[in-house]
Amino acid sequence: MTPHLLSQLQALNGPGYDALLRRIQRGLEKESLRITAEGRLAQTPHPASLGSALTHSSITTDYSEALMEFITPVDTRIEQTLDTLADIHSFTYSKLDDEMLWATSMPCVVNGDDSIPVAEYGSANVARMKKVYRYGLGHRYGRLMQTIAGIHYNFSLPAEFWQRAWDDAGNPGTLQDYVTDRYLGLIRNFHRHSWLLIYLFGASPAVCASFLRGRDSHGLEPFDATGRTLHRPWGTALRMGDLGYNSEAQKGLNVCYNSLDNYVLALRDAIMHPHPPYQAFPAGQQGDYQQLNDSLLQIENEFYSTIRPKRVTQPGEAPLAALRRAGIEYVEVRCIDVSPFAPLGIDASQIRFLDTFLLYCLLEDSPACDDAERALQADNLSTVVNRGREPGLRLRTAAGDETLQALAGTLLGDMEGIADLLDAAHGGDSYRGALNAQQAKVEDTALTPSARVLQEMRDRDLPFFRLAMAYSEQWARHFRERVLSESTQQRFEQETRESLAAQRRLEASDDLSFEDYLARFFGQYRTLF
Repeated sequence: MTPHLLSQLQALNGPGYDALLRRIQRGLEKESLRITAEGRLAQTPHPASLGSALTHSSITTDYSEALMEFITPVDTRIEQTLDTLADIHSFTYSKLDDEMLWATSMPCVVNGDDSIPVAEYGSANVARMKKVYRYGLGHRYGRLMQTIAGIHYNFSLPAEFWQRAWDDAGNPGTLQDYVTDRYLGLIRNFHRHSWLLIYLFGASPAVCASFLRGRDSHGLEPFDATGRTLHRPWGTALRMGDLGYNSEAQKGLNVCYNSLDNYVLALRDAIMHPHPPYQAFPAGQQGDYQQLNDSLLQIENEFYSTIRPKRVTQPGEAPLAALRRAGIEYVEVRCIDVSPFAPLGIDASQIRFLDTFLLYCLLEDSPACDDAERALQADNLSTVVNRGREPGLRLRTAAGDETLQALAGTLLGDMEGIADLLDAAHGGDSYRGALNAQQAKVEDTALTPSARVLQEMRDRDLPFFRLAMAYSEQWARHFRERVLSESTQQRFEQETRESLAAQRRLEASDDLSFEDYLARFFGQYRTLF
């Protein structure tokens, strides 16, 4: 343990910090493909009985009409967050008839881009902007990539924690800048160590061959003689590699997290400056919108990253403008696979480890990052995505190559004090138990989700599609049999009605043309500095 981390832990052992650590704020965003009873991508519209995908606070869609996204409100209680997510699943299943939710990150049987319907949000300007943005993603990266699902984990510490930490640090600068700088330090350390999360929780080492039909340069191997499944024998999370949310065009985008201005400027420039290869797609000429603009990024959300600095936006406000206005409010972790082994794709033990990991990233010293280190980080991430369980695998460090097992062991050992601190705050030993479960995966790769997926396929003599289908059917039965309380059912029904009414109000209140609406939105970027 470094002297810096030790001093931080000693400070958090001070009176009153335990109550603040109990108020860590969390939220989950979980994506799932809606599929037919035969395991095909659903072609039906988003069910009206689930409300408006535009305005519903907890049930929406991502890229496709068939890619559902469930969002939990900010909460300080892990079990309550998971119960809320389970309630959303149960209510959704009550409206799906014979359709189901796919239980893994990599998709079901797909039949090319034309089989993937782009999400619809209505006729309001904000709805049209969301749809045009998705058209742009489809043109730039292909619609198939947009069928990959994941879980986003939102994490923040309460305002009272930051006030206390700022006071203890001697009130350097403004409180807002102090909080932002600390979150940026967390993000830099996250990039240094996110390969560990890929190893521990990656659950996508294989994919249905239909996903790669017509693509020869994928580098995957047939799982068996049938050729219905392609895989990487030592892979962990194909979703996070070249098959998933990755972009050759964005690899030249130099995004720096050493200051908020660096981050905002880099993304603003990518949004404001044309990218010649994208000029082939109409961006409003003669009213034809196939993308929002022809820049490298249409909007901030197009930047693919394992973690994002975030702030809740005001109506019509661009995310970068919100960050510039009031600093970082929370971080969004975006590299979590949907686990087929848990009904919700994630469980309490994993969340407790994520809390421990993120606090480690926050508390450990986090020096500024340069281009060379960013290249090293990208190389390590790619290595673990593709070969994370390979015996004797070595990763790069500034001091030379080291085995993954040794590096992971050191990191997890340094987290023990944080797990103990959280256990002292909450009572019990759940955080140390979650940490021990991850240490066991480092010692035995067979315990990792990616290894378990491949082993189950072998043991049950099933291709990836059939294994994922079996889990999808299992969790569908689980949620259909799970009875909601009358009050919870009524609350969801009420939000369904209210969200549809809210969409109608938005559509009736538009007083700008779509062209003027976009001009006003993108005008924010020109006034950021």
